[in-house]
Amino acid sequence: MKNYGFVKVGAGLIPVQIANPVANAAEMEKLIFNAAQQGVRLLTFGELSLTGYTCNDLFLQPLLLTQTQEALAGLVRRTSKLDLVFMVGLPIAAGPVLLNAAAVCYRGKILGIVPKTYLPNYREFQEPRWFTSAREWQGTHVEVAGQTVPAGTDLLFEVGECVFGIEICEDLWAVEPPSGKACLQGADLIFNLSASNTLVGKQQYVRQLVAQQSARSICGYIYASGGFGESTTDVVLSGHALVSENGHLLAASADFATGSQLITTEIDLEKIRHERQVNTTFRQAASLLTGIPYYRIESGQKSSAVSKLSRVISPTPFVPSTERLTAACEEIFNIQVLGLATRLTNAHLQAVTVGISGGLDSTLALLVCVKAFDKLGLSRKKITGVTMPGFGTTDRTYQNACKLMKGLGITQREISIKKACEQHFADIGHVPAKQDTTYENAQARERTQILMDVANQTGGIVVGTGDLSELALGWATYNGDHMSMYGVNADVPKTLVRSLVAWAAQTQTEPKTSRILEDVLATPISPELLPAKQGKIAQKTEDLVGPYELHDFFLYYFLRHGFGPEKIFFLAKHAFKNKFAPAEIKKWLCVFFRRFFTQQFKRSCMPDGPKVGTVGLSPRGDWRMPSDVTWAAWQKSLEKL
Repeated sequence: MKNYGFVKVGAGLIPVQIANPVANAAEMEKLIFNAAQQGVRLLTFGELSLTGYTCNDLFLQPLLLTQTQEALAGLVRRTSKLDLVFMVGLPIAAGPVLLNAAAVCYRGKILGIVPKTYLPNYREFQEPRWFTSAREWQGTHVEVAGQTVPAGTDLLFEVGECVFGIEICEDLWAVEPPSGKACLQGADLIFNLSASNTLVGKQQYVRQLVAQQSARSICGYIYASGGFGESTTDVVLSGHALVSENGHLLAASADFATGSQLITTEIDLEKIRHERQVNTTFRQAASLLTGIPYYRIESGQKSSAVSKLSRVISPTPFVPSTERLTAACEEIFNIQVLGLATRLTNAHLQAVTVGISGGLDSTLALLVCVKAFDKLGLSRKKITGVTMPGFGTTDRTYQNACKLMKGLGITQREISIKKACEQHFADIGHVPAKQDTTYENAQARERTQILMDVANQTGGIVVGTGDLSELALGWATYNGDHMSMYGVNADVPKTLVRSLVAWAAQTQTEPKTSRILEDVLATPISPELLPAKQGKIAQKTEDLVGPYELHDFFLYYFLRHGFGPEKIFFLAKHAFKNKFAPAEIKKWLCVFFRRFFTQQFKRSCMPDGPKVGTVGLSPRGDWRMPSDVTWAAWQKSLEKL
């Protein structure tokens, strides 16, 4: 069984007994065994977690230091059979100085000691009273729990397939956190042993710091801060544990808890490494490093398979979370609007033509056009909406198209394509009863010709309606609906188109128009190129190419993170476990890869359009692939599923 690049990590919080390392070690031991049972490979506790952070002048008592060493030795010995690397915080005497340090432990050994670099000495903090900064100490080894151990801030630890580094509390708050350099030296993960006190608004700020550093360093960041039991003489430490992956929060502890807490999740190392390969700025920064490379300590821990995930895998990765959805939809919509407004202004144009089918894509394109014209102070009458009934047009979509154009106050035109297509069939010797690709594509190209010519009549441009999902699948007629002068939806996948139209129905239109949008949302997606059956849509796109929800999921992980079929299939089974059977996911995954690779020629000459997200297919900026590519490697991978 594969682990697909995942490593399971954890952060532990214990109710601290100040200056009682034996009791604290016992609490840690419980969480360590619990974590091991859950398959955690790497676990961290907080800063000075063996003694408590608020010991103050007791740190200078030899008895406490001796008991701490003995407690660590006992903890390491009692957990020696566990296949888990854990980190604890403790004070360590190094000759004449005292270090605020983290001990990395595995199978009865202390692998290394990382001392704190930045010691706060402002407001409520006075750490230099007891401790010496790693910058001032500059040693290489210390004696800990009867072992001579490598020590320094230039240590990285190799565990299974991952490499991790450590920083301690205030290090994260520095202008240049040590973790940045550790990541440039090859660390995939950073563990932060912290003991930050709680103030109004500070917890949220810490979340931002952790997320930002994980994004800036393109890493997984695991943070554990001390909590209940610490002295409240002057401050309160409420306990705070976080896991962030490249800017995204994966797990968090409950605030103000009084008992032990263990948070666990999986970090995707493959995702992190792919992002570093793509991000040229990261590579350039790494190439500028000077000095001696960090020393790597091998733990001896082997990789472990991951059969299931505890982290949430959203089935709709393009659609923002519920709490962010409204703001995100507004931002995306405004990007589309500003893009079109800029194109019109720079081209000195005051008119556009858009084909209105009564479907999702053309509805969103029309809404963008209306907003852009309002923004530029142009009359909506300069927007020409054209409905072009054909052999498959149903009354439902036709009526919605007409009502929408009327409700938005644009110029409305109706031009049937039936006679023109019948004449074309006669010209090329095609029998209309043969409802094949020629029959369908002729209609799409006829509609595009009409739109282009109407745009010439009005002195404007054709605004395209096709979306990112259709481009990925090649679900467009070459030089038909595939073509326009500016594609406002080109970077918007189908699942997001639906969310944007729903948002517009709630916030951007009058009640009468909103009701039309709601019916558009309820209408099956269809190109309506085959004759209707009893007035109903006969050709449902998702019956033919598969659910767009699945295809958008495949597209996101293939393009954004470079994952292959096997890992995408693994993630999809997790994300859609309550909706699609594995056999169905596999079926449509095969369709996705076949269509994606064979339809590149359509994307190589796609029109301009505004980029709105992190995934795009524009041949000018986002995706460059030869149209003649051989995709045998992906086919073989699909066969293994």
